[in-house]
Formats: sequence, C-alpha cells, structure tokens
Amino acid sequence: MIVLGIETSCDETAAAVVRRHDQTTDGSKAGQGEILSNVVLSQIEDHAAYGGVVPEIAARAHVEALDGIIRTAMDEAGVTFADLDGVAATSGPGLIGGVLVGLMSAKAIAAAHNLPLIAVNHLEGHALTARLSNNAPFPHLLLLVSGGHSQILLVTGVGDYERWGTTIDDALGEAFDKTAKLLGLPYPGGPEVEKAANGGDAKRFALPRSMKGREGYDFSFSGLKSAVRREAEKIAPLSDQDVADLCASFQAAICDILTDRISKALDTFKDRFPDIGAPQLIVAGGVAANQAIRSTLETILDDKGAELVAPPIRLCTDNGAMIAWAGAERLALGLTDPLNAPARPRWPLDKSAEAKIGKGRKGAKA
Repeated sequence: MIVLGIETSCDETAAAVVRRHDQTTDGSKAGQGEILSNVVLSQIEDHAAYGGVVPEIAARAHVEALDGIIRTAMDEAGVTFADLDGVAATSGPGLIGGVLVGLMSAKAIAAAHNLPLIAVNHLEGHALTARLSNNAPFPHLLLLVSGGHSQILLVTGVGDYERWGTTIDDALGEAFDKTAKLLGLPYPGGPEVEKAANGGDAKRFALPRSMKGREGYDFSFSGLKSAVRREAEKIAPLSDQDVADLCASFQAAICDILTDRISKALDTFKDRFPDIGAPQLIVAGGVAANQAIRSTLETILDDKGAELVAPPIRLCTDNGAMIAWAGAERLALGLTDPLNAPARPRWPLDKSAEAKIGKGRKGAKA
C-alpha cells in the first residue's frame, strides 16, 4: 500500500510518500517499508531571533508552505492521488495551530479523493520509525527523547504501548535548548550544546544526576538545568572554554542519568520476556541524533547483552515519512479515522495515560 504522510506539529513543514509491502512472491518484503519521497522544510530561520518556536509564526509558515511541500513529495515519489491507499497526518500532540493546518489538508485530500484518513499520534510516528528503517520486531523497549517528550515505553504492537517512565518536569530536548539559551548559544540549542561539549572538560563542574538510583524509570532535568545556570553565574562573564566545559559537564550528567534509567528498564524487560535472547532498545526523537547519547546507549546495551536500534538521523527529527509509515501500519490493521477526527494539543501514547485525561479515540474504527 502507498500512503501520503503530513507532519506540521511544530516547526517543520513535511510531507512524504511511503510504500508498505503487503505481499511479495516469496514473502521476503512483506510488512517492510520503502520511502518514495520525504520532503522537509525547516522553519529554524523564522524562529531563531526568538530563541524558540513561536506558535503563531509556525502556523502561518505551515499554511504558506504545505501545499507546495505536498506537491513536491508526490512528484518526487512519482505518484498521483489515484495511486494512494490512504492519507495520514499528525493529529497531535503539538502546537495546535500547526496541527490543524496539516490535519485539515489531509482531510481535504481524503474527502476529495475518497481515501481513508489516518489521524496519527506524533509520538507513534517516532515509536514506529525503527520498523520502517530497520524492520524492528515486537516487543521492544523505546526511548523517546525529543523537545517535548522524554519517555521509556514498552512497545508490544501497533497501538499497544505501556509507559514505564517519563519526565516529571522538562523534556530532554527542552533542557538542551534552555541550557543553550542561558549560555548564549544559537537556536536550535541541542546541536550547539553537543558541538561545544566536544571541546570541553566534562569533569570540571559537578552537576547533579537527578533521579539516579531511585526506584522506577522516571526522569528529571529541571534541576540539572538550574545547576548549570548557578555555575555559569558564579564564573560570569563566560569564556568560550567555560561554555564548552559547562556543556560537556551537562551532557555527561545526561548520559549518566540515561545509563541508570535504561539499565533498570532493560532488567525489567528481560524479567518480563525471558525468552528474548537479545532485547532491542529503540531510540527515537530529535535528541536521538546526539552522538554522545548514542555512544552511551551502545555501551549500556553491550553490557546488558542487548541491541541498540537507532533510525538514521534524518528520520529522528520530525518528518513526514514517520507519519506516513505510522499511517500505513495502522491502515494495514484496518485502523482508520473519521473526517471529524480532532486535533489534539495533548495526546498520550499509552492508553492508561490517555484514559486519565479523558481523551479516547472516539469514532475510530477497526
């Protein structure tokens, strides 16, 4: 099947066309994915002066760019709307103005061409990306780390997620961006912190490792960010080397926290699924592009006899291919949505958390 995917939840306007191989002569490609096109327009320059994403600017930029992005994605894939089996769009969570732009465009295409609509949870797009890029099997652990989310989830199937841990304050990507801003680094902050850290002394500043050693799998990054601010204020004005050392110390603390939390989760996974010889940890989301974090995770998993699966960096940040693929995975199971599917600023991936805020997927059909 061939699915068009649209992503407008934050500051990337994206569209992609993905094919999911349902049947092949020898069955070798059944269920595997193929990216036919993946077009992403970043709004970094539009928001750089503000040090973060401005929702109204983002929504207006999506309106101006989306039609052209969809047209380019279709042309690059060499398909027409008549070739599509469905159209998927991010329905949340995200900046509601941007989400509405993409979702309404998808609804219009679905209605005009009599296509099934799949309203995709943005987090599920990240969660299933490794099945597109690496054909990852179920069950597995997922570390989802992005600008708005930091979670450890058990993934046992499409739409079947169990959240084991989450951040109790800032998301990891948010902590990176805020740390960059207070140190005077350009936006977006995550890559700039990583770049500066490469030339820094990670042992110079003794920063806290919040939640390390505690029960459970939750994260906390707000205190770490505040500690960086206090250290910076002590030695102000900062030299370039001071900034590099603060970034390196901050990143080292993050890696230690992740080591502790992921180690606990892997032990629990092994206890729950003893017949799986080498468990897989999927890392997804924009922060998964950080090479120090990837290296740390590889070391943890080697020690635990597990395997790290990290999609290509271009598929870790927000993109249309992950939404198209999540749509294809759901469509293959007969899961579609009505044309009145809502846009959601909040939408937990796991069902237990979704129930707590009283938001079911009413109207969806299986």
